[in-house]
Amino acid sequence: MRVLPASSRSVLVELDDLAQTLGLLGALRASPIDGVGEIVPGARTLLIDFDPQRIDRERLAAALAARPREGVEASAGAVVELPVHYDGEDLVEVAGLLGTTPEDVVRRHTGTDWFVAFTGFAPGFAYLSGGDELLQRVPRRSTPRTRIPPGGVAVAGGFSGVYPKASPGGWQLLGQTLVPMWDLDRDPPALLQPGQRVRFVDAGARPVAVPVSAAAAPAPLAHAGEGMQAAGLAIVQPGLQALLQDEGRPGQAGQGVSASGAMDRGALRAANRLVGNAIDAACIEVAQGGFVLQSRGDTVVAVTGAVGPLTLRAPDGHQWPVPRHAPLALGDGDRLQLGEPEAGVRSYIALRGGIDRAPVMGSLASDTLAQVGPAPLRAGEWLPARSDRVRGLRAVGEAELPRDDLPRTGALVTLDIQLGPRTDWFTPEAVALLAAQEWTVTPQSNRVGLRIQGAEPLTRAIPRELPSEGTALGAIQVPASGQPVLFLADHPLTGGYPVIGCIAPWHLDLAGQIPVGAHIRFHVVAGFTPIEFRD
Repeated sequence: MRVLPASSRSVLVELDDLAQTLGLLGALRASPIDGVGEIVPGARTLLIDFDPQRIDRERLAAALAARPREGVEASAGAVVELPVHYDGEDLVEVAGLLGTTPEDVVRRHTGTDWFVAFTGFAPGFAYLSGGDELLQRVPRRSTPRTRIPPGGVAVAGGFSGVYPKASPGGWQLLGQTLVPMWDLDRDPPALLQPGQRVRFVDAGARPVAVPVSAAAAPAPLAHAGEGMQAAGLAIVQPGLQALLQDEGRPGQAGQGVSASGAMDRGALRAANRLVGNAIDAACIEVAQGGFVLQSRGDTVVAVTGAVGPLTLRAPDGHQWPVPRHAPLALGDGDRLQLGEPEAGVRSYIALRGGIDRAPVMGSLASDTLAQVGPAPLRAGEWLPARSDRVRGLRAVGEAELPRDDLPRTGALVTLDIQLGPRTDWFTPEAVALLAAQEWTVTPQSNRVGLRIQGAEPLTRAIPRELPSEGTALGAIQVPASGQPVLFLADHPLTGGYPVIGCIAPWHLDLAGQIPVGAHIRFHVVAGFTPIEFRD
């Protein structure tokens, strides 16, 4: 067993196989270690969050080594049957790779039960182990598909799985099931839970047309207009992207759901302080500018985060600039416009009393990758204030000084990083190059992560495929191209590429404000120091 540094408050525990991984996971659930938080299982690893104030990495490693790691029986759980239309785009290719026929692939896929080993990648996505021995040899696709349909049934790397929603994916597609894997009206929302068994059933040819249930249609938007009683905000123009965000939904890894939440949590908390809210109340997160809201009734708001013009326009047409990082009293019909940022990327708008919306899995955070939480805000949408909370709020806060380190396009930003957990998968030259050269933020960056480009790619010392394992917030994952991706708020829980390092927690908010075209230099503050135990 090896205990590898994954971030300042997480470790990646590497074990011999899946049976040992599930054995240790079961032991930790039966007898928790004080200070240990969320655990994300992988194919033969556990990503373990811990509180450094309660237990340090060395004591945690010793406690983990003392836990039993006996294998888990795959036959204990309940059986879930999934009918599948076996007409997937990769079925013929998989048969060719295995030297058999498509009919034989279907027979093997349906002929034995699969075991729900762990969840990750996306909400409701379960990694299914076991199955036919020949199918365990199927590799990932050399080039991932840009879109796999919801219900896509696939195999790769010794596992089978079902994609809950339309998404990119690198597994080999055998067919499709119409049984929903993820449904927020179900308790729990994920159909497949660790410990269950899955039996795939050949459903034959698919029907010519599948009717769409009326219940599946999206609910109509609430629009600001006559009959509105509570004060609140109407979205006039959402700009590039406007989302509701709070501090996220930690503790949902068992459902395949990451925490998500605000990209710049310091800015979110500051906005809430300024209007007298609890610091973790939901705000509007605005990417770039072009955002306009209108007050209905008397409201108090505050705008923090990115540096840029902020304009108040009265109902009579008069307009004037107003300050960020200060409480703003808006009257009925006043409009507030956010211009393009001069520095930083994301602004946060707090509404006194909070936003009166029903939480999704305990949070109003909008996870753009997992598609969990409220949809992006649209023109005409209505955000009422929590009028029941306004009366009990303390006075609004005093104006605060904004951050003075928010980067501009073309600027050089230094991010502190810690090496690990897969630093030893790279050549010594690549590890040195990580900190030696500048990296440019590309337009493909978003809330999932920053895609960065360097003059020289990072080369690997270990070329083999990495079994899926947990990824921490801030992880610097390096795909086959050698050009890294910095995982941010909406990153997947698990990944299949090695992580060379992780952004230090004190620079995560800064990373969330780096614009496209800025340059990054990494500063290593903690080296790669694995802890190894031999049985």
